[in-house]
Amino acid sequence: MTASPTPIRVLIADDNRSVRKGLRLQLEAAGGVHVLGEVSNGVDAVVVARRERADVVLMDLQMPGMSGVEATRELSRSGSEPPIAVIVMTSYAVDAYVTDALDAGAIGYLLKSHDSDQLLQAVHAAVRGEAHLSTRVTTPVVREFMRRGAADPDTVARLSAAERRVVAMLSSGITSNEQIAERLRVSVHTVRSQLQSALKKVGLEDRTQLALWGARNRLDHDADSLN
Repeated sequence: MTASPTPIRVLIADDNRSVRKGLRLQLEAAGGVHVLGEVSNGVDAVVVARRERADVVLMDLQMPGMSGVEATRELSRSGSEPPIAVIVMTSYAVDAYVTDALDAGAIGYLLKSHDSDQLLQAVHAAVRGEAHLSTRVTTPVVREFMRRGAADPDTVARLSAAERRVVAMLSSGITSNEQIAERLRVSVHTVRSQLQSALKKVGLEDRTQLALWGARNRLDHDADSLN
């Protein structure tokens, strides 16, 4: 008999009890997810997520004590504790909030009023190390990161042609390894390997940052010629 896959361990951090209850019911009804607890502030989010070894934290931004951004930064920081994937779940599609959350290490950013149907997909993507951003914030985020700094041609030149193609797909909004592999007609293993290599060469920590870096360097335009 084949063993059942281990459920994804999710912690919900939100200061609104009704929101926490709604998220819990949605996740538990879907199956394959174990909600290990609920907390109402950033300090508890960090403590409980680490103590209970959460795979993913659904993080509100505005909470008492430690903010969601600060808690995200703590959980995403590499060190003695392994980093934990954070998906921001908020009501605000404000450019500054989005960029602050992604800078802090969040791998996803969803809007409570718009993206509830994407929640489970985002949780599974986070476990795979894949970014999932609301369609309501993707354009502002890319615009902001392009505004922040000039292109980095020297670093782009470090990428091999194969790595550049994979980053181009990622930057164009194709976040699934399987979809990238299908578009480029390579194996999923090859996509993972090339993304990891690109991350090291560029000096970034996660796929979300790599996608935004690629957009700032206009690699997403390269994806058009690959379709």
